[in-house]
Amino acid sequence: MESKVVDENEEGPAVPMRVDRFGFMKQEHSPTEGLARSRSAFEYQRDERRIRKWRKMIGVGGSDWKQYIRRKPHVVKRRVRKGIPDCLRGLVWQLISGSRDLLLLNPGVYEQLVIYETSASELDIIRDISRTFPSHVFFQQRHGPGQRSLYNVLKAYSVFDRDVGYVQGMGFVAGLLLLYMSEEDAFWLLVALLKGAVHTPMEGMYLVGLPLVQQYLFQFDRLVKEHLPKLGEHFAQEMINPSMYASQWFITVFSYSFPFHLALRIWDVFLFEGVKVVFKVGLALLKYCHDDLVKLPFEKLIHALRNFPEDAMNPDILLPMAFSIKVSKHLEELKQEYDQQQLKSPESPVKQ
Repeated sequence: MESKVVDENEEGPAVPMRVDRFGFMKQEHSPTEGLARSRSAFEYQRDERRIRKWRKMIGVGGSDWKQYIRRKPHVVKRRVRKGIPDCLRGLVWQLISGSRDLLLLNPGVYEQLVIYETSASELDIIRDISRTFPSHVFFQQRHGPGQRSLYNVLKAYSVFDRDVGYVQGMGFVAGLLLLYMSEEDAFWLLVALLKGAVHTPMEGMYLVGLPLVQQYLFQFDRLVKEHLPKLGEHFAQEMINPSMYASQWFITVFSYSFPFHLALRIWDVFLFEGVKVVFKVGLALLKYCHDDLVKLPFEKLIHALRNFPEDAMNPDILLPMAFSIKVSKHLEELKQEYDQQQLKSPESPVKQ
């Protein structure tokens, strides 16, 4: 597949396409390239030990997973937070999301949706496919296997759940899943997420009006004011609200515009612990950059909130900071407050 992409774009002698370990095209001078090379040798044995632990924990094809998680949930939580080994990530994501069970309970359903059904969203899906991870070798080739698989998954879901249909942000979620599993597996994981097989259903983020996104932005706005009062006050003075910078955090769970290695680590925890990790990571990002953000005027604030510095994107620094932030209880209280507001004025827009 790599050679096809190179041949289509080269004019002179063949030059090997430079991609990172996840399959994304490398920039000419990647600031983390040297670090990654030096770390790989140092961490190789440790990574091999982690993989052995995970294989023992999940069993062949996930056969021991349910028993292990019942016996030692805290061990699983700790290991998920440290990061799932990349070679096992696809299988583990299916196990912790509940999608493997959905697949086994619905044989032949995906094929039926792809081959025999039609969707009102087909043209919209085709239009958006090339915008999904355009720098990844799997999705680069126009009408290639990656784009075809992405089309099939999104089309199948738009038929499976016609109330949701297709919304642009879904492409990044489905695309991320397809990098780690087959079409059918990715489809059922998408179903598990949107229908809430384990955690709160995500479908409200993609319904008309994005009702769940509006709720999450309301909650996040209040959490910023509580956990980072100085920054919250500065945002209020500059008339900045979360809808200006955080919507995509929730809609794509950080898979859009954030470094892929960080997005993967967030997704590991998101699938196991639920949406609260999105709030925690968002707060941790603001906390990490707090001293710089409180000094910026409106225009520079908007730019900074959409372009965080590279050092803020280190998962080994950012995620421990995020895990230290407690939000669960307050999220539930804020949800009740938001619901009460909606009952009083169901037609009114959410005030940030």
